[in-house]
Amino acid sequence: MVGLRFRALFIGLLLLIAACFVTTYADLVIKQIQIGILQFAPAAVGMLLLVVLLNRGGRLIIRRFLLSPGDILVIYAMLLIGVLISSRGIMEKLIPPLVALNYYATPENHWQEIFYRNLPSWMVAFNPHGDLKQAVAKDFYEGLHYGEPIPWGKWIPPLICWAGVVLGVIVVFLCLAAILRRQWADNEKLVFPLVHLPLHLMRPETADPFLRNKLTWLGFALPASIFLLNGLHTIIPAVPEIPLRHNLSQYFVSRPWNGMYNVTLYCSFAAIGFSYFLSSDLLFSLWFFYLLTRLQDVIATAYGMILDNMPLYPTRLYIGHQVMGAYLVLGAYLFKSGWPFLRQVLRQACQRRQFLDDRGEMLPYRTALWGIVLGGAGAIWWCVQAGMSLWLAAAEMGIYLFVVALVMARSVAEAGLLMTETSFRPIDVVTLFTTKHSLGPNNLTILAFTDAVFTRDLRGVLLTTFLDDQKIAQELRFKQRHLLVVIIVAVLAGLVAAAYFALTIIYRHGNVTLYTYPNSNTMWALNDAAAAILREEEGNPIRPIFFAVGLGFTLFLVVMRTLYVWWPLHPLGYALCASWSLIVFWFPIFLTWLIKTLILRYGGMKLYRRAMPFFLGLILGEFTLAVFWATFSCLTKLPAPFFPWP
Repeated sequence: MVGLRFRALFIGLLLLIAACFVTTYADLVIKQIQIGILQFAPAAVGMLLLVVLLNRGGRLIIRRFLLSPGDILVIYAMLLIGVLISSRGIMEKLIPPLVALNYYATPENHWQEIFYRNLPSWMVAFNPHGDLKQAVAKDFYEGLHYGEPIPWGKWIPPLICWAGVVLGVIVVFLCLAAILRRQWADNEKLVFPLVHLPLHLMRPETADPFLRNKLTWLGFALPASIFLLNGLHTIIPAVPEIPLRHNLSQYFVSRPWNGMYNVTLYCSFAAIGFSYFLSSDLLFSLWFFYLLTRLQDVIATAYGMILDNMPLYPTRLYIGHQVMGAYLVLGAYLFKSGWPFLRQVLRQACQRRQFLDDRGEMLPYRTALWGIVLGGAGAIWWCVQAGMSLWLAAAEMGIYLFVVALVMARSVAEAGLLMTETSFRPIDVVTLFTTKHSLGPNNLTILAFTDAVFTRDLRGVLLTTFLDDQKIAQELRFKQRHLLVVIIVAVLAGLVAAAYFALTIIYRHGNVTLYTYPNSNTMWALNDAAAAILREEEGNPIRPIFFAVGLGFTLFLVVMRTLYVWWPLHPLGYALCASWSLIVFWFPIFLTWLIKTLILRYGGMKLYRRAMPFFLGLILGEFTLAVFWATFSCLTKLPAPFFPWP
């Protein structure tokens, strides 16, 4: 077993700070390249390749590697955590809600009367008892004049307060990952597709043949040449462009086909590369259930059904509630299938006896279980202190942490999804039994914040990163307890660096000139809460019906998959069918399924293994060019090309 070395921690810390800046700048200022929203973040991958190449260069000079595979793991783990924290994982969603209410409240929308009385002053950077458009908010959105200082004194207290609930959530994720690793990696033998490329680069015995393989560089060259051409097109319009996004909905204009929601082709070579390592039945299920949602739209339109949309999500209401039922069944199934192992963990924690050997795990199981309890209780307590009812806080955090995030982590560990996203919020489950209006202004005000920060957009979930890091550490025989130190340092440093760079960039440029999504995410949540406070919404009778359909059909899929090996439909594909992840990646998944089917049929496993470097090269090529164009745009202020994972 190998352990942590100071040189790796020091280099990782320096690169983490650099990655936080590049990610924040690329996301907010460049806008076209979202290099931090994927679970396998391009910024981390590009820097990983740079570290590997420099390490190999050092070997040529001094006849030995400066960094061991364990050192490179430390650096990569810190990079990935820093990138996700800087982007959609935490900071990009946390900062805008702390001032948005003060800037956008007007006499016409009545937000001051609706929200301010229910808002604790410690939660926000402005004074809820003061005027509208206070300086801290006005300068945030419109930018500071040259030489004016950033009002750190207004921001540090609320950020410290929010750090309490953020760290509570991260503690739960870390402890869940420590417990789930053995069940998912050792007992169930999940694939963990996102670790294949890092492992190939970290090990000298695999990096040498991989980097010398012609197929690797052929795969690299395909996306690299396309994104190089498209990047030149953004600078010199006379250079031709190869479009990687095509809207198919424009061709379906007649009824009932025009009822299909958002059918778009995105061509991501990285998604093709990752999908190559998934099982054929899972690949089939992912694109099949996506197209099934569109077929449901056609049938519903043909029969005159009103096609309402899911609140704050790009899917139909009746499909979102099917997905909601699917998530609850899958959450229960994951608990049931892991119960023999989880029971031993519980007995070990409660009886103080050694039923399982956890000396090689990131955390002792007793510590991990208590971490889940205390971290979850801390997050709930924070919501209650902010003004939320205890039962609603428990529902909000419980569904988010132990259903939605858990299924999202499974979608990465088993299905290799580059992007984690769902189609409902915990409040949508609650409103199956009551109305939003009946929850009251206090609850709805705080829900607007927790939804915007945590539950609405799950891209950048750290739970999946912690699981992948443990899998890589296991393969490299790196001490899991030392990995815990790396994660703690990376999380704390990432939170500080991400907050500093986000506020510095926003105040210098003015938020109204930057990427609109982070602010829109806040506005959607506030508008939804304001509408519920101001009026009693009408109940929709189809919601419980389709929720029951989702429960029943997912249960059927689980039973069939458990009983029959030949059953081709995976319940995870049904749970993810309406998500933004599949809207973006369904076409690359379909292409990979087709290519992999042909390879296995006519070339067998021998050809499948020989082709692996090509598909890994596709990932490396797309992500390397993403980092190249992000860095180039940072330095030159020139525009960057579109990358097909918006």
